[in-house]
Amino acid sequence: MALIRCCFEPPELPEFFDSFVQKCTDPSCCCGCCSALRPRYKRLVDNIFPVNPEDGLVKSNMEKLTFYSLSSPDKLDRIGEYLYQKATKDINRKRYKLAEIAMEAMDLLLQACHAQTTLNLFVESFLRMVQKLLEDSNPNLKIMATNSFVKFANINEDTPSYHRRYDFFISKFSSMCHSDSHDLRDSLRLAGIKGLQGVIRKTVSDDLVENIWEAQHMEKIVPSLLFNMQSGDLTPVEDATNVTPPVLAEEVLRELVGRASFGHIRSVLKPLLTHLDRHELWVPNTFAIHTFRIVMISIQPQYSYTVVETLMQHLDSNFKSSPKTRTSLAVVLSKIIAIAAGESVGPSALDIINNLLTHLRTSVSTTTEITPEESQYQEALINALGEFANHHPDYQKIEIMLFIMNTVPDLSKKSKSDQMLQNILLKSLLKVGNQYSTVSFEKAFPASFLQPLLRMARAPHDPTRIIVMQIFQALLDRHQNEKVLSTVSVKPYPALSQEPPSRSDIIFTHKYGANIMQALIDSMALSDRVDALTSSYNTAALLIVEMSCSETVQEFLLFILGIQQVASTVETLGAVHRCNLHSIAIALLVLISRVSGINNLLEYAQKIIEARREEAIYYLPPLLEPKKVVTKNLNLALPHLAIDKLALGECLQNAGMDAQRLNTGAPYTLNQTDNPGHRHSWVESVSNHMTQRNSSADLTLYNGDVDSVNSSPGVCKKALSPEYNFDAMKRTLAEPTESAKREQRERQMQIVRTFREGEFDELIRRTEPKHDLIQNRLNELFNSLAVERQITQSDSKTAQMQTTNEKPVYETKFPELFYY
Repeated sequence: MALIRCCFEPPELPEFFDSFVQKCTDPSCCCGCCSALRPRYKRLVDNIFPVNPEDGLVKSNMEKLTFYSLSSPDKLDRIGEYLYQKATKDINRKRYKLAEIAMEAMDLLLQACHAQTTLNLFVESFLRMVQKLLEDSNPNLKIMATNSFVKFANINEDTPSYHRRYDFFISKFSSMCHSDSHDLRDSLRLAGIKGLQGVIRKTVSDDLVENIWEAQHMEKIVPSLLFNMQSGDLTPVEDATNVTPPVLAEEVLRELVGRASFGHIRSVLKPLLTHLDRHELWVPNTFAIHTFRIVMISIQPQYSYTVVETLMQHLDSNFKSSPKTRTSLAVVLSKIIAIAAGESVGPSALDIINNLLTHLRTSVSTTTEITPEESQYQEALINALGEFANHHPDYQKIEIMLFIMNTVPDLSKKSKSDQMLQNILLKSLLKVGNQYSTVSFEKAFPASFLQPLLRMARAPHDPTRIIVMQIFQALLDRHQNEKVLSTVSVKPYPALSQEPPSRSDIIFTHKYGANIMQALIDSMALSDRVDALTSSYNTAALLIVEMSCSETVQEFLLFILGIQQVASTVETLGAVHRCNLHSIAIALLVLISRVSGINNLLEYAQKIIEARREEAIYYLPPLLEPKKVVTKNLNLALPHLAIDKLALGECLQNAGMDAQRLNTGAPYTLNQTDNPGHRHSWVESVSNHMTQRNSSADLTLYNGDVDSVNSSPGVCKKALSPEYNFDAMKRTLAEPTESAKREQRERQMQIVRTFREGEFDELIRRTEPKHDLIQNRLNELFNSLAVERQITQSDSKTAQMQTTNEKPVYETKFPELFYY
């Protein structure tokens, strides 16, 4: 080793005359004037280092160097390179204090000169300096280098920097995030997280630099952040901000997801799901739920659907996993799906619903027996579906319910798997129905939805019917009366909330009320299970509370009489079952009398109740359990304890209400079609078609002023008055007298008796039309067809037809009344 050295270097000769009057500051220099041979920028750089490294940066000389850099920006790259060389020598010689001073000088120059156009050349030296410090094993140098890089990342550069690469920094910062050093573990992890944040900020905003969204980078960044987020037991770092690695990692993940575009969001989600799979973080799923909530809240709203779609695809790929894992995945989906619901409209909403239903069908089809764990998985999927539907407007909820109803297997499929699938899908439908706020029954029950729902109400499987009744209850209960009416009782309900139905609801009742009540009667007759009967009663009670008024009370009374008629006449029902139907009938009668405010009806119901308490207590609520009652003790031949139709009519008349529909109409019976025009007998059906009435119409309400009245026996069409003056019109519009009303009722009853009791041949003879226009036209048509057949057929066959003496069917003459 040379004892004497000189700071003069031959390659620097062109700058020899730069300054030769200053003395050399190096104590080991061989002469006092060789500093004149060194460039000025090197002398300025050398002067910022103190004689004693513990004293730190010489600030006065640093100010001179900064001023020189600002006045001579072309020297920035040389200054940076020289600082890098000095720091490299100091690091190799383990003089870490001098290396820290060099890094500090780099930071100050970077902050002071960041607006210079030549900064890119200085940045290369700066990044090499940071890399050199990060490669060393000294943790303090790593932390200092990271802080310097973060400062650089926060600088907005105007010039492009396409020649830079940050792959080393991504790898190094990611490894620092997994540091296990006992002394500075938290500090190193914080530094690594801050470094990743700096890389993200520097690369995302610059399209010319390395694409950070590539899989090789995301597979390092995302797991590093998640690793620190799940380390919640780390102690806080003793610094000014007191930020812990989990908190900072969560902040960086939010920033990363928030900066992701539509094409890049999957690059973040894929390593996230891989990390949760590899480290088995789905069970328990607390961390997974927390992570995905961060993602959903941070992501741009229009991209939130992508997260749900990706999670569903991951659920698809885990169809062979354990039920616990799939359940946890479904729970995570249910927790985040509501956030995406607000941005999912139209096909995307139905696509999510379809995917959830597909998972439900797969769950049912792949398992022979539903285990508790599999049931939890199905419940989680149903909850996810409900949460998704809850954040949609009501009109979309109706579309979702229609979509689900169309996927329910038909009742003709009676296998166990199909019944399980029916229940699962109906539970999904119920979940959506519970989120729907009914305002108008016409909108809540469109025909395309009501008809299949009524078919399912007649399902032979008891659990299926109970779920259907719960769906009805969820959509009918507008005033939260479902819990109050959940028990069959003849006692007054204390907290019953009611509001008069609107005109649209009354129209809906006239149009579809009979169909719903017919389905309820059929449902009640299918099983004697108490829970099934109670569910049907609850639905009927809600129907009465929500739709009862003076215009619908008669139809509800016919419905009650129909329940009683089934209990009295259908011999195939068990004794306990028939007693329970009588109890339901009297309970509904008490309810409708209280809801409608008809005191006469209530008094009559109380009389029946008192009589039953004395003679047949089993005709009153509560409902009887079939397995706990001895049927021999039940006397069902008690007609005097039944609800009387005429008595109900008198109660309505005494209350000043019309009872004509009740007196002349027929109660509901079993297994009637839902077609409004064919609910009663064929005679009543003819009257309904002629009068264009709904299913609640009856023959005795038949209006005699229709055109086809000429074909009715014993009744002639009403002749118009020959006078067409004001008095004649006034008399026509005036209220008919009592005698006229009586005569009209007698004529109507005569029509009813004629059609119900008369012979068919007699009816044909009496209703034979006065002209044969239609019959003649039919004869001409058939004759022409016969001629054509005679021309085309062979002679033998023609001869055979001529020898036949049987009368052709088409020659039978039918009266006009029987044409349809």
